[in-house]
Amino acid sequence: MRIVIALGGNALGNDPITQKKNAELTAKNIIPIIKDGHEVIITHGNGPQVGLINLAFSEGGKINDKVYNMPFPECGAMSEGYIGYHLKESFQNELNKENIDKSVSTIITTVLVDKKDDAFNHPTKPIGSFYSLDEIKKMNVDYMEDSGRGYRRVFASPNPVKILEEKEIDTLVNKGFIVICAGGGGIPVVLNDNNMIEGIDAVIDKDYASSLLASSIGADILLILTAVESVKINYKKENEISLGKVKKCVIEEYLKNNEFGEGSMKPKVIASLRFLEKSKDAKAIITDIESAYDALNGLKGTIMEN
Repeated sequence: MRIVIALGGNALGNDPITQKKNAELTAKNIIPIIKDGHEVIITHGNGPQVGLINLAFSEGGKINDKVYNMPFPECGAMSEGYIGYHLKESFQNELNKENIDKSVSTIITTVLVDKKDDAFNHPTKPIGSFYSLDEIKKMNVDYMEDSGRGYRRVFASPNPVKILEEKEIDTLVNKGFIVICAGGGGIPVVLNDNNMIEGIDAVIDKDYASSLLASSIGADILLILTAVESVKINYKKENEISLGKVKKCVIEEYLKNNEFGEGSMKPKVIASLRFLEKSKDAKAIITDIESAYDALNGLKGTIMEN
C-alpha cells in the first residue's frame, strides 16, 4: 500500500540536538511499516523551526547590518531542508541497519495557493517569538496576542490548491524511494499577473497539504501522527470516548457538533475527511507515533473510512 505519513513539527523539538534525536526515534517507529513492503511518503510540520529561522535573521539584522531580513518563503525553504536533512539521515541509517536496499530523497516542495483566498484577509497562524505590544507595533507586521504570553507575528493560512512537485514525488515513489516532502505544508506560492510562480508570506496547514498530496499521488492511507493515541469526543469530560474504527459520516456529525479542538484535532479531522472525499476506497488514521504500526494493522488509533 501507498501511505502518506504526516508528522507534527512540535514533535521534532525546538533545537538541532533534540530534533536529531526525535528524527531517529521517528525512523525507528516507521521502519517496521517499510519492512512490510509499503510505499512510504513522509510529510512534517515546521512551526517551531521556521519561527526560529525567521527570528535568527530578524534579530541578527539588529546586531549586524550584513545579516539580511530573510523573506518568509525562504525561511520556510530553509526549514524544509534542515528538517528533511535530519529525517533523511535517520531513515537511511535505520534502513542500512536493517539491510533494506532503499534510498531516501528529500524534496523541497512548493504548494500553489489562491492569492484571492479569504484567509489573506484574516491571518490566523502565529509564528516565532513573543514580543511586547510596543515591540511588535514597531515591526510593521500582522500580529496577535497568544495565550497570555505576549504578541507574535501572525500569517495567513490559505488552503493548498496543488502540490507543484507531485509528479516528481510520484516518480520517486514508483522507483522505490522513501520520499520526505511538503515540509511545513510546503512553501506557499501564487501565480502573479504574468502567470509566473512567486513565493508569498503565508503558512499552509501541514495536515491539509498532506491530505491533498495523498489524494494527488493515489495513496491508500493518510496516517496523521500526533500527541495522542486516538481522537476523542467529549474531550476531558466524564463521558470522554476514544474513537476506534469509525465511518466518515459519523465523524462529519461530530465535526458539526464542534467536538474537536480548533487549533489541535480539528484540522487533522478535516484533512482526513478531505482525503476520504477524494479517495473512496482509502482510509485515514490518526494516532501517535508509537502506535503507528499497530494502527495500520487495525489494532490502535482512530481509523476512518467511507
